[in-house]
Amino acid sequence: MAQGMFQDLGRVLEMVSRDKSIPKEYLVQAIESAFLTAARKKWGHLGELEAQYNDETGEIELFQFKTVVETITDDNIEMTIPEAHKLDPDAQVGDSLGVKMDPSMFGRIAAQTAKQVIIQKVREAERSIVYEEFKGRIGEIITGIVRRFERGDMVIDLGRTEAVIPRTEQVSSEHYRTGERIQGLFVRADREGRGPVLILSRRDPNFVRELFAVEVPEISEAIVEIRAVAREPGVRSKIAVYSRDHDVDPVGACVGIKGSRVQSVVGELKGEKIDIVNWDEDPARFVCNAIAPAEVSKVIIREHEKVMEVVVPDDQLSLAIGRRGQNVRLAALLTGWNIDVYSETKIEQVAKRARRVLVEIFGIEEGTALVLYSHSYRSFEDIAKSSVEDFLKVPGLGEEQLRLMHKNAMNAVKEGKSTNILIAKIIEQEDREAKQKAQEEALKKQELENMQEEKNEEEIKEAEEGVHDHK
Repeated sequence: MAQGMFQDLGRVLEMVSRDKSIPKEYLVQAIESAFLTAARKKWGHLGELEAQYNDETGEIELFQFKTVVETITDDNIEMTIPEAHKLDPDAQVGDSLGVKMDPSMFGRIAAQTAKQVIIQKVREAERSIVYEEFKGRIGEIITGIVRRFERGDMVIDLGRTEAVIPRTEQVSSEHYRTGERIQGLFVRADREGRGPVLILSRRDPNFVRELFAVEVPEISEAIVEIRAVAREPGVRSKIAVYSRDHDVDPVGACVGIKGSRVQSVVGELKGEKIDIVNWDEDPARFVCNAIAPAEVSKVIIREHEKVMEVVVPDDQLSLAIGRRGQNVRLAALLTGWNIDVYSETKIEQVAKRARRVLVEIFGIEEGTALVLYSHSYRSFEDIAKSSVEDFLKVPGLGEEQLRLMHKNAMNAVKEGKSTNILIAKIIEQEDREAKQKAQEEALKKQELENMQEEKNEEEIKEAEEGVHDHK
């Protein structure tokens, strides 16, 4: 064995096992594997090798296995019967016997290779221990100290081990320095990687959920439940809450006295705005709650498309949509519904155009189109998608008429017609009519101005003539 490298190996094993909480048996296997790796690099041509730790001497013994033969053709991997009997009197031709190799044959390179493998195995053992200790805590908030930055990743000191907040799990608007306290949601454990085992996140929506669980006793007591979270990290979050106790207001519980609880969460999130709304099992009511702070006039559900059309007063449209669409986007994430927001004026315009297409396609009265539209058949595509049986349930219309409309709708789809294209043509026509009307009004205004100007000129002329006559 290379001198100086494994002196007092037994004592070293005991110390490492104690200090690193790594079972000695695992370390022994690691060292045996290390020596075997080193030996194969140097003597791979010698056939099968085996390394064994001798607990009495504290050394690793290497054995080369040779096959017992009558006549040797390769003395590297074969031995004669007399040689075999020196090791095992009962040895026979065909047996494989291990011959102990001289440890001094190990060179410096082999010893260094063994050392590196040992270090690797120790690290793997440490990772495995950390993994086993923390794997049951995924989803919890973990607190540590920012220790250093590595290629944008934040390495967090947890005391006995380290965690990392990858760049992709950081909030771009947040800035930390080494030595600062930081919290993160434990999202996964990376047992096989090279960096820290524990991966934390400050972007995950559940980070907001767990922060509220810490601040709101009613949540930890299972009285109040956060049913959904939607988040744009660093900017705004929406959470939907529900109370199992009718006497406990879930929103009030999360807000706290004078906003104390929600402000604690906002502080940890570095000023991220948080909307807390009531969860409701009724999807329409839930969407109305989620679109807050805007007031909702009406909700139109398109169940088969998983779409809700939310109608708001004209002066509430910007509030409902939010800056760059943020409010409606978060509301959609929170509820799981696609949400289209319309002003009261706009929705009537949209409905009028859709009904006009139905009138033109089917040759029906406006009143009939209104009945279809009010029952969520807003286009011939909607009618074509439905079964005849379902379509016949539309009240107030005859079966023969409904069957004919369903047939015509199917034909329109087969012919490649599109409601959107037809509406686009209607809009073009409306634009032309509006432009023509504007031109006519401008011309009329100009004519009135010209007439007024002529009248003024006549009045001035008459006034001047009156002055002349007086003189």
